[in-house]
Amino acid sequence: MSMSSRRIRAVVRKELREYRRTPSIVVAMAIIPLIFLVQPLVVVFGLPASSSGQLAHAHILLYLLGIPALTPVLIAAYAVAGERRQETLEPVLATPVLREEFLLGKALAALLPSATVAYTVYAIFIAVVRLFADPAVASALLQWPQILAQVLFTPLIAAWSIWAGMGISAKSNDIRVAQQLGLLAGLPMLVLTSLVAFDVIHPTLGRALGLAAALLLLDALGWRIVSLAFNRERLITGTR
Repeated sequence: MSMSSRRIRAVVRKELREYRRTPSIVVAMAIIPLIFLVQPLVVVFGLPASSSGQLAHAHILLYLLGIPALTPVLIAAYAVAGERRQETLEPVLATPVLREEFLLGKALAALLPSATVAYTVYAIFIAVVRLFADPAVASALLQWPQILAQVLFTPLIAAWSIWAGMGISAKSNDIRVAQQLGLLAGLPMLVLTSLVAFDVIHPTLGRALGLAAALLLLDALGWRIVSLAFNRERLITGTR
């Protein structure tokens, strides 16, 4: 069979309905962004106008890229392990849906709310800083290259976290274990974004383009690798 967008949309709709009925996912999607929002705001509001020159060489806004690094992996870790716990995995895998469609649908269902939450937090952060921070600090902090980096890198980082989480979920029988391992898988990207945010690694256009290309490649490979490792027979047998 060839891939069908109709079947992919059906998987996405099913997953989004499931998320609304799962309190642990909703709580995780709320707590992690709040953690990443509070810390930069505390730093910004504690800075005097005289520190605006130093902020021109810092990239605190990029610290918020930790949201797409960690939030979607908790959702993706639920993808297969959650179906296994609810004993709904076998009926789903018995349908004509291809494994590539099944995984892509689940990945898109994790990406949509994760990206929405991340962009919403970015917008709140920008609005609060613009309205309440010292004008000199706000001007030094809110630079268009950093805002553009947030917009472009959010889906790339989130997609990588999703494939890592889904790969772990397919091998795990326990949701909590899958989520904990998924968080560990997201830590390298969190460390990288934090090093850039605090100018330990100085961002340049070349480095940004190189990282974007690497993430695009990893995202494409992640789908293929997880699809190849997704064994219907083993998963169905493991649910009995």
